[in-house]
Amino acid sequence: MKKKLLLIIATLAMITTMTIWISGCGEKTQLDPDKPVTLSLWHVYGEQADSPMNRLVDEFNSTVGKEKGVVISTTLMTNASQIGEKLLDAKAEKPGALDMPDLFFCHNSNAVEIGTENLVDWEKDFTKDELDDFLPDFLADGMSDDTLTVLPVTKSTQLLFINGTEFERFSKATKVSYDDLATWDGFFDVAGKYYQWSSGKPFCALDFILRATDLNAISGGASGDDLYKNDWYNFSNVALKKSWMQFANALVRGHIVVSDLYSNTQVMTGEVASGMGSSASILYYNDVVIYPDNTTENMDLQVLPMPYAKGGEKVATQAGVGLCALKTTAAKEEAVSLFAHWLTEPARNLDFAAETGYMPVTYEALKVVGDYNYKNDAYARLFAAFEKVQDSYTLVREPAFAGFYGKVGNFYTYLRENQGNYAARFKSGVSAKKLTDETWNAFRKARG
Repeated sequence: MKKKLLLIIATLAMITTMTIWISGCGEKTQLDPDKPVTLSLWHVYGEQADSPMNRLVDEFNSTVGKEKGVVISTTLMTNASQIGEKLLDAKAEKPGALDMPDLFFCHNSNAVEIGTENLVDWEKDFTKDELDDFLPDFLADGMSDDTLTVLPVTKSTQLLFINGTEFERFSKATKVSYDDLATWDGFFDVAGKYYQWSSGKPFCALDFILRATDLNAISGGASGDDLYKNDWYNFSNVALKKSWMQFANALVRGHIVVSDLYSNTQVMTGEVASGMGSSASILYYNDVVIYPDNTTENMDLQVLPMPYAKGGEKVATQAGVGLCALKTTAAKEEAVSLFAHWLTEPARNLDFAAETGYMPVTYEALKVVGDYNYKNDAYARLFAAFEKVQDSYTLVREPAFAGFYGKVGNFYTYLRENQGNYAARFKSGVSAKKLTDETWNAFRKARG
């Protein structure tokens, strides 16, 4: 109860600060309810019309926006992997591209590509006290050229999602447990045992196998900065190669696979027992598994933090997009600031995060994560995993090199197209070393 009272007090304080800001401490507002300012918005929080972000926009438009004279118009709903290219097309005014939006969610690397000089500096719109309530790691992730251009609204991390019903059968037969999945050594051992027990099914589909490789290397003691070189990977880094070979060894044996695109689909069809991907993927998990013969059973979804290197530091990725705004007229910039403050109020931030499977970004919201009334057990387990990550893991920023994720995507395409062939060749007698060396060479060539 005390925590909830603190959240209410903090929210009232935020609203008071917003009111003071809007009044401009005596400065005349640029907004007029009779002549509302319209802001176009691109977001990545679900591509359905009834997405959680669209509901928030409707709420804003019918309340604060209506009172102050601001209308948010959602003009594109896409996903985080595609929005960067769409933004660059809009900026270049390519034929068929949409107009550049006033507000958009994107990664730090996308903001760098668009140009810091073209974007609003949020440190000029939020007071120091307001920014102090954000987790500093999340603010740091939004900095480019010493400017806060990407405002954290929610953040994701990678987690391990498990079909609990299938794992329980597997556990009874083999005596493995969820505790065995705490380390990467244990994870790969379990994956091999599952492959044998299931007569050749992969244990896990990974959405971001390179990021998992990074985390394994960093957890084992490698410097995160030394993993990369010239906007791609540093292939002379011994820890990088050692880590990749662990994943490649499991991949060529068929124990794990790179996901078709999103691992939740393969978990929900029974193709794999688990998926490793963004915490936000919980939005797309169903309560049941539908097998190829159309039989169904309860999923009993379990959620665990990412494994770490045995004896190493516990590290987790911090990922996810943030809110950017184009520099424009004084009226639009005031409207932008109004919406950004409203969107990041602690109570609203937690509600939105709890619905979408993201981590909230303010201390006040995080204080009451454990007391929140989640909509089902899977979401409660997700946020329990978040609490473990917040309490005992070091958050590691993702690479922000321009063009980095294009190369990552090309390599993932290669792996998807060839992983079945690797597994078949291994089964026919080709050595694991020969096959893993081939994956290493393909990894090196992916830099272009």
